[in-house]
Amino acid sequence: MKKTTLNAIHRELGGQMVEFAGYELPVKYTSINEEHRIVREKVGLFDLTHMGEFWVEGAGALEFVHSLTTNNIAALEDGQVIYTPMCYEDGGIVDDLLVYRFSAERVLMVVNGACLDKDWDWVKSHLPDGLTLTNRSDETTLIAIQGPRAEEVVASITDLPLSPIEFYHFVLGKVAGFDDVIVSRTGYTGEDGFELYLPNEQAVAVWNALAPKVKELGGAAIGLGARDTLRLEMKYCLYGNDIDQTTNPLEAGLSWTVKMKQGDFVGRTAIAKVKEEKPKRSLICFEMIDKGIARHGAICYLGEAELGQVTSGTMSPSLGKAIGLAYLDRPNHKSGTEFEIEIRGKRKKAVVVKPPFYKDGSRK
Repeated sequence: MKKTTLNAIHRELGGQMVEFAGYELPVKYTSINEEHRIVREKVGLFDLTHMGEFWVEGAGALEFVHSLTTNNIAALEDGQVIYTPMCYEDGGIVDDLLVYRFSAERVLMVVNGACLDKDWDWVKSHLPDGLTLTNRSDETTLIAIQGPRAEEVVASITDLPLSPIEFYHFVLGKVAGFDDVIVSRTGYTGEDGFELYLPNEQAVAVWNALAPKVKELGGAAIGLGARDTLRLEMKYCLYGNDIDQTTNPLEAGLSWTVKMKQGDFVGRTAIAKVKEEKPKRSLICFEMIDKGIARHGAICYLGEAELGQVTSGTMSPSLGKAIGLAYLDRPNHKSGTEFEIEIRGKRKKAVVVKPPFYKDGSRK
């Protein structure tokens, strides 16, 4: 397992370490529920160094990334970020990622850590002559500050004007005395927040600079467990659970990220066919009516007919209810539809609800 530059700090804080995306990372420090509530109410500090960073540089860099992804990358302005799936020819999802436009000739692709190697091979296999593709994943630390008090925390270590930075925008500037840190107003929690990209050698100093303000505001370091419950309450997809190469963006509820009029992109023909014929299933949000927590892989039923499969499930710390995501055959995907899920050999009632589960985040 790889270790992030912050590994010793996680251990000092009592982090329960697990393997994730090839790295040893903290799943929790105290409890998942407590850490979840801290992010919702105050502020949390995350080590997300397992994420991958690919730089595409040269004339036509933006156009190249545009051709690989479903969203309208060409419409980005300098300093803007966009969320997008990247698909295979058959419309299945290679990964979902963030694209940062520094200029038309310099673009950053931030990919999921668990997908890093296959993403690298996929992007490299399509790279045209004249462009440079660089993998800086092992050299880059990613620290996230998430929660209603996030801006106060980041403001304590930089003179950059943070309030003018809009959601899904970024700037370069001095942070904790280090130049050219990427300060991005992005996140995976549904709360306000920032993500800082910096060289590994600066990671400990920046984390230690952030930590006192986090503590002062009642915040804490947050592990992977709470990151998962936070994202699930927002219906943010997790690659490998809710989306993968067997799913397409339309059935996953990501049609807003697919811009068919943007021009050609890998997978466009297959996705256009799905759009024309309508998806046969949809990724829905559900709440349990009966007691029980449905986990990944649980089978869904309507009467004796198999209806679909659960992709993610947990007890929501914010709502006090068991919630989850599942692919259900259409037209049984509509809000209010009751169905059953097999949990530990018994059928339990559930109901389809409108996303997101949690609607009171500081990032509206």
